[in-house]
Amino acid sequence: MNLANYINDLLYRYDCVIVPDFGGFVTNRIGAKLNSDTHTFYPPTKQIAFNSHLTHNDGLLANYIASTEQISFEKAATAISLSVVKWRNELQKNAIQLENLGAISLNENQQIIFEPRKEVNFLTASFGLTPVESSSIERYRQAVKPLIPVVNATDKKGASAFIKYAATAAILLTLGVAGYSGYEQNQQKEVLAIQQIALEKKIQSATFVISNPLPTLELNVVKEVLKPYHVVAGAFQIAENADKKVKELISEGYDAKIIGVNKWGLTQVTFNSYTDKNDAINSLNKIKRTVSKDAWLLVKTDQ
Repeated sequence: MNLANYINDLLYRYDCVIVPDFGGFVTNRIGAKLNSDTHTFYPPTKQIAFNSHLTHNDGLLANYIASTEQISFEKAATAISLSVVKWRNELQKNAIQLENLGAISLNENQQIIFEPRKEVNFLTASFGLTPVESSSIERYRQAVKPLIPVVNATDKKGASAFIKYAATAAILLTLGVAGYSGYEQNQQKEVLAIQQIALEKKIQSATFVISNPLPTLELNVVKEVLKPYHVVAGAFQIAENADKKVKELISEGYDAKIIGVNKWGLTQVTFNSYTDKNDAINSLNKIKRTVSKDAWLLVKTDQ
């Protein structure tokens, strides 16, 4: 059994796939980006990372293998364990290439090192999108030459006198314009003040009071809260058994419900559903310790 193929399938739908007693493959979302050196645009993507501390069996991988291969959950779990033993033995000698996932190896401290395949994009929203390379755009900039005044040597004396009279005329003209500008500003202020007073009178004369106002309507609108994280108690082929399971869990204090039928025709029942992923994981760990080891986490973002 090629365990990497099943992990690869699940990573398109889930953010984390745990291989019991080995580690978890976690996807990280990366937004669209531009490489300014190569002028290449890259679409949004989900790339893989590996966490060797995620070793608890959440049942997701075994349940998927059992459903795909039409075998029992126990046989699927046994097949996973055998694959993990095979991986660990091979790692003592060489690195392992996992198809469409990457390479795993051991460092000097016998810790697992994972090198993902960056060309594989697990984000379904970016399906069909490939990197686009664009040619660089060079903008033309015209050089501006500074203006240099030209004065003939024979006209230096006359030019000096002209500049002197021109400067005096400019000063007088500036004073005249400034005086006129100040007068004009005062006139504008007076006109604006008169218009403001007239506007206030119109507003006061148009003001009225409604003696019998209409009653105020209060609408209580309840916004539906999306809860995409579900702690699954089981999947049942017979719908009546799923209903019985829901009633049993509700009597035990859980907010149990049926969240639909999966693609294999099994009715799925949850212990609880959550809006926050961390709350869902904490609840799952508690339920696995105290109630059911077969409980697992289901993420449904299409609700």
